[in-house]
Amino acid sequence: MLTAAILCSGPLPLQAQEVLEESPQRHAAQHRVATATTLDSVSVTGKRLSEAVEAIGTDHVTATVAITRQALLSAPAGITGLKMLESLPGFNVQANDALGMYEFGNSVSVRAFNFQQIGFLLDGIPMGRSDQFGGSPIYRYVENENLQSVTASSGAGDVSLPSYASLGPIVSYDTVLPAKEFGGSLSQTFGSDNLKRSFARVDFGEHAGLSGYASGSRTESDLWRGPGYIKRDHLEGKLRYAFANGGALTFLTVHNDYYDYDSPSITKAQYQGAAGDAFGRSGRDFAYLGYVPELAESTAGVPWSNALYNQYYKFAVNSRSDHLYGLTLDLPVGDNIDVRSTAYYERKGGYGVSPEAYATSLASHAAEAATYPELVAPRGIQYGLSGIDGIRKGITSKVDWHFGDVHTLSAGFWYEDDDYRRSQRRYNVQDGHPDGAVLYGEVVHHQRDYASARRTRQFFLRDTLGLLDDRLRLDIGFKATSIDYAIEGHRNPADYIAQRTPRLTDGWRDSFLPQVGAVFNLNATDQLFASYSENLALPRGADDIFSAASPAVRGPAAETSSNWELGYRTNRSTLNASAALYYTRFDNRLQSYAAPVPGSTTTETFFQNVGAVDAYGVELSSQWKPEALGGRIYFNGNLSWNVSTFQDDFSTFAIKDNDVPDAPRWVFQGGVTWEAASWALFHLQARTISERYSNLTNTESVGGYTVYSAYADFGEAWDWGLLKDIKLRLNVDNLFDRDYLGTISSTTNTAATFRPGPARTLQVTLSTRF
Repeated sequence: MLTAAILCSGPLPLQAQEVLEESPQRHAAQHRVATATTLDSVSVTGKRLSEAVEAIGTDHVTATVAITRQALLSAPAGITGLKMLESLPGFNVQANDALGMYEFGNSVSVRAFNFQQIGFLLDGIPMGRSDQFGGSPIYRYVENENLQSVTASSGAGDVSLPSYASLGPIVSYDTVLPAKEFGGSLSQTFGSDNLKRSFARVDFGEHAGLSGYASGSRTESDLWRGPGYIKRDHLEGKLRYAFANGGALTFLTVHNDYYDYDSPSITKAQYQGAAGDAFGRSGRDFAYLGYVPELAESTAGVPWSNALYNQYYKFAVNSRSDHLYGLTLDLPVGDNIDVRSTAYYERKGGYGVSPEAYATSLASHAAEAATYPELVAPRGIQYGLSGIDGIRKGITSKVDWHFGDVHTLSAGFWYEDDDYRRSQRRYNVQDGHPDGAVLYGEVVHHQRDYASARRTRQFFLRDTLGLLDDRLRLDIGFKATSIDYAIEGHRNPADYIAQRTPRLTDGWRDSFLPQVGAVFNLNATDQLFASYSENLALPRGADDIFSAASPAVRGPAAETSSNWELGYRTNRSTLNASAALYYTRFDNRLQSYAAPVPGSTTTETFFQNVGAVDAYGVELSSQWKPEALGGRIYFNGNLSWNVSTFQDDFSTFAIKDNDVPDAPRWVFQGGVTWEAASWALFHLQARTISERYSNLTNTESVGGYTVYSAYADFGEAWDWGLLKDIKLRLNVDNLFDRDYLGTISSTTNTAATFRPGPARTLQVTLSTRF
């Protein structure tokens, strides 16, 4: 897989030839912050530097920064929407591969929160939960070439942004508008591990107010460790009709088809070669087998009964197909009222394949066969097929009422239905052979077949006010959230064995979740900001929780958080910088327990709230262009110090005051950019993650690491016939080939599993416009 050179803080004001018109979302955000006097516009300038409003979040009441379009276009072609976040202060992003494409290998933490506790939006459309099974993770829905910016609030997102996942952090992905003139762009990428990526976009031009574009890409690559490959086909389109009064009607569509082979997580003992692996595997190249090994029978007379056949790679596959449609109406009503409404519809489907050992299948088959006589006895290793499908649809609407230039009253609502179905069965393969054809007519045992539903309602009200001759801006608001949940069907083998199809229901709500913020201009270059917010979120992995829960046990309480921030910003001619202090209280953390199944001594695992987590720390962000270096060399950097600790013990485990797993104390990113000529630019970046614990008892840890990345851009108005602005870009990830352990699958008190960080990779991209 390919490189993920770390993004710099952001670019210079956008160039006209790159078809970079502001999105209506970004325009609306700038309108909101205009209610107070902004800092003087003395931004540091350079081809890879941001305006202050993006680099340090000028005029925001919370710690908010952005990745801008030039930075996105400098990143490796095909980098995913989640991997982009690693350039932002405080975000600990780990990925299985350099582009972040393998879905089950990604993890994110920021302050006290992880990936499933962050809210994501695309052009104002809430992306729902981030579960790989049945969720809407952002990396399936965005393409770098079509993004205007990625804006993140690491502790307290805007109260008006809809999300039932966020416990504070919000990340918004905004796409560019269609160009007014006919044209398009093309790019072709080649790189390590046989990477091939093709991208094309066509803008139709504007005709009587109607404009649009369509784009498509195909990405293919071998796995960087082990056999198998990844393939992704991605389509995006947008139509926009501009009204004469300044409003617009915009239709957005995204289609994503994805297929990959898995790679395994491994323990430290396996990584170090101390686990006595039957196949002699060790190190970061530890992978599934690309051949069927010769193994002794575990059960006499059953040739393929050895459980180690589950290491054959063809039993580890994922496939997803996701489709999103959105329709947004921006409507000014007179001079003082703006209305924005968005309706969306999402359809998803797919499957996953995993192996099951002969002995396990035999036991489940024996338990179910008396009730389901159509079941067939296992022949050997089992083909486990998990099917998923679902529909998510909703509407958001808000009204901004402006009283002059210094006072805005905003109100809005969000309603969403999210329906999801998951099925799972174990099938025989021909002769039980690991490479045998799947026998879909031979079901060995039923695993699960259930449907779940979420109904979300959210309302917000906010007052934005300018005081003290507009030097002080106040944001005062609240939101009310109500979530209803139901799951029905066979949730696990125990439901089939007990001949039950339970319906479990629960709900979580809070009618007053306040958010208060202020930003004060000390002078023409410096600001203070502060905020407080409360949040409630749908319990993480609700389907996993309720599919394992005993029907007699109540569901978990909603996870909640309280977030405080205090910060300072400065915007000077050669330096932009910000500093934020924060404290977060995260309550009702979920951990697993076991309870007896009614009418038996068998136990099932379910989840229960076990306590709180406190997090506090500092986040620093800056970009500097020293005059002494002639204006051609400049620097960017982020540094965060975070302490996240448990406040309660868990069951019989003394974890109070322990660090939260996968929460490094220090995260640093720094880079230097050299504009060698008008047609040549070079960038070198370093990213450092300090030591992390891997379990709740803090008895195992993994060392810190530093990874270097680099890119070079060549091209400045290079034209050839109909092709304009031809450019060549080289990206290198893990420049010095650092061997390290990245993504952690944490445990309570045992050895965790890890995903090794990808080896050095490189890619070359040739792009042009027409």
